[in-house]
Amino acid sequence: MKPQTDFSNFKFLRDCFRRVLPNSQAIALALILIVGFVLIFTLSDVLMPVFASVILAYLLQGIVKKLENRIPRLIAVHVVFSGFITCLGLIIFVLLPMASAQAVQLIQRIPDIIKSTQVEIMRLPELYPQFITEGNIRGVMFSFQDELLVYGQGLISNSAASVVSLVTAIVYLFLVPLMVFFFLKDKQPIVDWFLKFVPRDRSLTVKVWEEVDMQISNYIRGKFVEVFVLALVSYATYSLLGLKYAVLLSVLMGLSVMIPYVGATLVTFPVLGVAAMQWGFVADEFMYVAIAYSIIQAMDGVVLVPLLFSEAVNLHPVAIVVAILFFGGFWGFWGVFFAIPLATAVKAILNAWPTLGDLKVDTAF
Repeated sequence: MKPQTDFSNFKFLRDCFRRVLPNSQAIALALILIVGFVLIFTLSDVLMPVFASVILAYLLQGIVKKLENRIPRLIAVHVVFSGFITCLGLIIFVLLPMASAQAVQLIQRIPDIIKSTQVEIMRLPELYPQFITEGNIRGVMFSFQDELLVYGQGLISNSAASVVSLVTAIVYLFLVPLMVFFFLKDKQPIVDWFLKFVPRDRSLTVKVWEEVDMQISNYIRGKFVEVFVLALVSYATYSLLGLKYAVLLSVLMGLSVMIPYVGATLVTFPVLGVAAMQWGFVADEFMYVAIAYSIIQAMDGVVLVPLLFSEAVNLHPVAIVVAILFFGGFWGFWGVFFAIPLATAVKAILNAWPTLGDLKVDTAF
């Protein structure tokens, strides 16, 4: 007697395909996602100015909409774009030179920092002879010096590439604002042209996009406000305490919020490191900086984040970390920055997908 084959798994797969494939809305959504992902993944290096311009125009579009209620759209576009150019000019010609100058000063002091650190570390065998020996300390220091030498050689070898990056940045500074203006001014004609290449039956795609649009816009605008507020508060606090390199550390504090969880941990080392280098670990001033830093981070997590992201979709911390690793591996810095919005988009798609069977079947595209 031949054993009976179990077709239960095949029946389950067959039912899934029957539920999804005949639905033109599911096919349209899948095609848009696949094509969009392939284009972004393959052309991200070439079209990075276009992607950056679209993101900036998307951020400014909310301000344009609010001004449209009071003034004509074209005037609103010019007002918002003028404000954008002013802020960009302040960042490029005021903030960046100050932060760069302080970064150069800090780098120039690295040899002194290393020497003073070596002196303090070499004292450890005297203080804790039962745990640390002088041989272990010397081995660690030699390994650190070798790694630092390799890193310095890498910086020198990449100096030619830095020239190319500088030229690329200059080109971007001209192209990106120009494209931002036209994306704001001619938004509707561009959208209408793009929709010609999208399947007609896209109600599911529109449903998913409306949810994602609300979450992404709230997240990105809130994140930029968080960066500005955190950097401003940090600069005022560090300047009041007399901490050196206050502008550089404040910029790092603001940028750290772009990487959830990880950024706050990484920025701790330069802030406390500079304070220790300036006053020492046992000084009262160092404790004041440490306490102020802890209060700023706590206020950011307890007050600022809930206030700015109250409408954001709740994501589990594990999902956020996985999203950072996944999208950061694909698109680097921008993948890390947009990890939460992209994870939100994935969640919206997964939430909408089980309801496909309830949608009206229409195979016409």
